[in-house]
Amino acid sequence: MRTLTSKKTDTWFIDKDSSDRWIYHRVKKHVKLARTAFQTVDILDTYEYGRLVILDGKIQSSESDEVIYHETLVHPVMITHPDPENILILGAGEGATLREVLRHPTVKKAIMIDIDREFVQICKRYLKKWHQESFRDRRVELIYDDAFRYLKKIKNRFDVIITDISDPEDQGPAAMIYTEEFYSLIKNVLMPHGIFVTHATALYPVPHENYSHGIIRKLSRVFPKVDVYYEYIPSFGSLWSYATGSFQLSPKAISSLLIEKRLRQRGIDNLSYYTPQIHGKLFIMPPCMRKLIPVDS
Repeated sequence: MRTLTSKKTDTWFIDKDSSDRWIYHRVKKHVKLARTAFQTVDILDTYEYGRLVILDGKIQSSESDEVIYHETLVHPVMITHPDPENILILGAGEGATLREVLRHPTVKKAIMIDIDREFVQICKRYLKKWHQESFRDRRVELIYDDAFRYLKKIKNRFDVIITDISDPEDQGPAAMIYTEEFYSLIKNVLMPHGIFVTHATALYPVPHENYSHGIIRKLSRVFPKVDVYYEYIPSFGSLWSYATGSFQLSPKAISSLLIEKRLRQRGIDNLSYYTPQIHGKLFIMPPCMRKLIPVDS
């Protein structure tokens, strides 16, 4: 639920992270409020994080640190694959995940599935710093559909599959996404040499319900190779986890020299956050974190 509070001339957005932790953001400007067929969309300009994208009362992305989240989501799997040509993106209506995928010149086709047409249209208008006109790229096919339904009916297979969909506790568009059945559908449309990645929610501080633990366990029952990594996302106020699934590929195992070589070969030299050194750091698990991960990572 959208929570705004005013004190004198100040307006604050309250990110109710849990019943025990509320984070206040001072609002500079109300940009857009809409109720789509699937969710409440709130776009605010704040003093600390710039523009915020809020879905059903939860921060999804911020102008100041979206590059950390999106580069960390996309590039570890894209660079692990030796020749990622056909890409499937599920969710990611802001267009920033698509933006990062398209940096790789190996990509011949990027299919993006989002259930919420109205949300994507809002993003196209108000989040230009996120998508940077990536929707206009000739390699992109944008389809408005339910991700679960789409995976059940398609026949083609993909080199890389990326899901960037709202957290599992949401009762809206994300209801069926974080299930073993869903991951099995992804496995069915993944190439034998392909790789899948999903964000896996907050890893630390440990929330009342450890969703990341359940997501990783489900993935490990579907894929023979599962890697887990994490990064701190300031606007989320937590260490955010990501998990990959594959038949063969392991982003944890790829060397910094090979990463550097592939970035150079693909002409990718203008990233804001991701580097070969950052890649290695993402997979370093201290003992206190390793206890939270239900697989050997």
